[in-house]
Amino acid sequence: MDGMRGPRGKAPFALLGLLSGALALPFPAAAAGRSVPAGPVTVVAAGDIACDPGDPEFHGGAGSAKACRMRATSDQALALHPAAVLLLGDLQYENATLAKFQLSFDPTWGRLRALSHPAVGNHEYLTPGAAGYFAYFGAAAGDPAKGYYSFDLGGWHLVALNSNCEQVGGCGATSPQVTWLGADLRAHSGACTLAYWHHPRFSSSLHGTDATYQPFWEALQAGAADLVLVGHDHVYERFAPQDAAGGDDPLTGIRELVVGTGGRLLYSFNAAQPHSEVRNSDTYGVLQLTLHATGYNWNFLPEAGKTFSDSGSGTCH
Repeated sequence: MDGMRGPRGKAPFALLGLLSGALALPFPAAAAGRSVPAGPVTVVAAGDIACDPGDPEFHGGAGSAKACRMRATSDQALALHPAAVLLLGDLQYENATLAKFQLSFDPTWGRLRALSHPAVGNHEYLTPGAAGYFAYFGAAAGDPAKGYYSFDLGGWHLVALNSNCEQVGGCGATSPQVTWLGADLRAHSGACTLAYWHHPRFSSSLHGTDATYQPFWEALQAGAADLVLVGHDHVYERFAPQDAAGGDDPLTGIRELVVGTGGRLLYSFNAAQPHSEVRNSDTYGVLQLTLHATGYNWNFLPEAGKTFSDSGSGTCH
């Protein structure tokens, strides 16, 4: 059974005239070939991260008290010495050219690039084909025609999905991606499973709950997946385990955590969706996961000066 502990307690701007035609940065070989311990591992996750260099709150990358907090959150992530970093999309605003990745993301979260396993967001595709994103992350981002992939870590199976459905032939039950997902899960049926992508299936914030991703959830639940991480809504929200239709399912359901708190800016909440257990909209921070052989612990860590936190544990199906 899952145990948990609750909490304590788009402005317009002028963009710089930056070009996206720079040469791709070489991707560190360590991301593909490093040795990862088989025992419990620490993973850090966040999405919606680095401001456009033309944002008035950018301030040379330092950000301000209210926005562009990518340096502060990346400092948090570095201090945790993770085995892997899961990036939940919209990693570089506004249109994610390679030049902007180099100026904003790279000096902050780019310090963890050798450990990073990214998921692609909608802002990445504002550059056609998400070319800046795929150039920056190289092989770690998977096939540029797909943007979805899987890997193993500390006895767990992790799956990065592409929620930009129009870019990959749809997200329906018979789409290429969902067909691949089902086969991938069947091939790893003995492992605890974590999936992550950009757009939430369930959310109480600006973009809300989206049934587009129900086929993802159906395939994941059929494959006995345990945990889903998403971004897109710039808040932190934790849901109880649910089935694909949003029904309460503590035995075989999947827990979702929305972690869009990586630095860009924060949103507010609308009415709470069913099974939303914890919500916060005023704190930047990162999610720390400890993946065990039979379960996981989560801990939302706030930026310096904030007090909100959320932690708990779950067991694998």
